[in-house]
Amino acid sequence: MRRINTARGVYNLRLGSGLEPVGEAVGVTIVLERADGIERVSMRCIIPVKQISQEDRADPEKIEARLEEWLMPAFEQIRETALKSIRSERRLWEARFIDAPGPWRTT
Repeated sequence: MRRINTARGVYNLRLGSGLEPVGEAVGVTIVLERADGIERVSMRCIIPVKQISQEDRADPEKIEARLEEWLMPAFEQIRETALKSIRSERRLWEARFIDAPGPWRTT
């Protein structure tokens, strides 16, 4: 679990699931919870298998660290999008890092 400081306060970022196969990708659920417990937001991240190393797979903290790097610059927008998906669509929002910018992008 990682503690991140945001404009909304301190949040804990943790993996809510292990890596799960999704075709040629893996999916992982992440949970953002305010340290005071008044808000909890979950979302799914879809990562291409070829872009996630065995080292990352073996160490959830490395995955959390990479997700934190992606999350922090756009925290408010990502949080709002995830909350909207849960509230209005009744499903977890998915961040797909397949051919898109993110912590596992290819250069």
